[in-house]
Amino acid sequence: MRIQTTSPTYTIQDHEFQAPALTAGLHLVATPLGNLADVSLRSLAVLAAADIVLCEDTRITSRLLQRYSIGTRLKPYHDHNAASIRPMLLEQLGAGAAIALVSDAGMPMVSDPGYKLVRDCVEHDIAVDVVPGPTAPVTALALSGLPSDRFLFAGFLSAKQGARQRQLQELSKIPATLLLFESATRIVSSLKSIAEVMGTRPVAVAREMTKLHQEVLRGDAAGILAQLSGRPALKGEISIVIGPPEGEGDLSDEDLCARLSDLLRDHPASKAATILAKQTGRPKAALYDLAVSLKNGGA
Repeated sequence: MRIQTTSPTYTIQDHEFQAPALTAGLHLVATPLGNLADVSLRSLAVLAAADIVLCEDTRITSRLLQRYSIGTRLKPYHDHNAASIRPMLLEQLGAGAAIALVSDAGMPMVSDPGYKLVRDCVEHDIAVDVVPGPTAPVTALALSGLPSDRFLFAGFLSAKQGARQRQLQELSKIPATLLLFESATRIVSSLKSIAEVMGTRPVAVAREMTKLHQEVLRGDAAGILAQLSGRPALKGEISIVIGPPEGEGDLSDEDLCARLSDLLRDHPASKAATILAKQTGRPKAALYDLAVSLKNGGA
């Protein structure tokens, strides 16, 4: 049965609105990335009419609800408690409750534990609805100026250098723009790995999107590292956009030698050949022979 017993309302600029009754089931609701004015009217109505709002951090979501005078009860739902409280939530949903699920910012289900709750709702024939809205990866893509006809969201890179480079090597072969999340504390190490594995592919780093200090840095990974040199450590949520690989296989011999010569300034012949082979698809053995020849003064 429904838990909501009062007539739900929300307020916009001192004007009060009645939220229509909400159907039973799980409602996935997108919330603003930072600017609270980006919330949709439908999102406000669903949040106001829900019996419970599940959120990652009640301190963050409460700011949104307080801004629009929404009194719905908040309940934490995150990686640390999701497994233990999911049975209780499914019981409530099965009894007819209307529950909203949000993330701290943007679209739920993107790098959060919500998909397991949706999966279980589907298995138990519980209705699932979605209120679409802001999402950080696509917002970063729009700001980047990089091709948007085909893209892949790959989440967070590994914190460990070796695993991170293996991830990037796999991703480098995909003919699409790449969208990544990264923490402020790891952005420099990740950009170094991107520079090493993906060379001069265009990159955009977007942070604090829709907020007062929104910033987008553009260039290749090495160039962005140079822009960050000497600056205080970055703060805020960060998205990385990496442009798709170009027609590397059509490089002229002159361009190939130039690329290899650049790599040989910082790497031995074997490493330089490995990097360029991954970037271009050319055979590593042939590139190694060419690298040795270049180091010995050949053409």
